[in-house]
Amino acid sequence: MRLLNDPPVIYLAASVQVAANKQMRVLPHTHSCFVCGESNAHGLNLRFETDGRMVRARFVPRTEHVGFKQTVHGGLIATILDEIMVWACAVQTKRFAYCAELTVRFASPLQPGEETVAVGELVNNRRGKIFETRGELRNAAGRVLASATGKYMPVAESDAAGLAADFVGDASEWVGPGN
Repeated sequence: MRLLNDPPVIYLAASVQVAANKQMRVLPHTHSCFVCGESNAHGLNLRFETDGRMVRARFVPRTEHVGFKQTVHGGLIATILDEIMVWACAVQTKRFAYCAELTVRFASPLQPGEETVAVGELVNNRRGKIFETRGELRNAAGRVLASATGKYMPVAESDAAGLAADFVGDASEWVGPGN
């Protein structure tokens, strides 16, 4: 499993590298979110980090995440990919966004207990109105289990304060004025 300050690894495409000399920065999380919420008893409690361009998170599915015959439910995998791409929008644009379109390609089943890494990046910012992203979920051997692309619409400035109120600690860099 490659995480903080590991050797260079190529994710998503040859152009996206996690450089060994780049410090990964932990991103904030919320109280209530199903994916990152620390107070959500039924949630995944994932933590995200970034090098300033790419976002990643480690995920180890549990037995209660099974959909069919010891295979993690595809909807849960799509949820993780959606969240990683939302964070990719926030890192690059300093704005959170809602999913407008999500396309997921499942390449291989994921088993409970299998360590994975989700990665995401913003690939196009259409004048601050639509953000285009891509993401992947890979196992510890680097095999792509699922990949996704998405289009996201920025959260309205009038809704940003409510969003910011759910964060643990100071998230003003991500959902502050101008969001």
